[in-house]
Amino acid sequence: PCTILATVAMQKIQYVTYREGEYVVARGLNLEISSFGQTDDEATANFKEAVDLYFEDSAPENLPVALDIHVREFAVNA
Repeated sequence: PCTILATVAMQKIQYVTYREGEYVVARGLNLEISSFGQTDDEATANFKEAVDLYFEDSAPENLPVALDIHVREFAVNA
């Protein structure tokens, strides 16, 4: 499931959360940033802080953000 986190200079940041061991990871789909926390809410808050820091020193329109994201899945034998 994709969740829209925030709009930064009219750019929507999309991310997913998933459990990895004892932590929840929040990973950007259209921005190569990730963070983690003990809970989904903590991972999301940490991710938002990481995104804010990423955009802090530069104009958002000058930073790479993929805008046309298509999430797909397929099954494999494992």
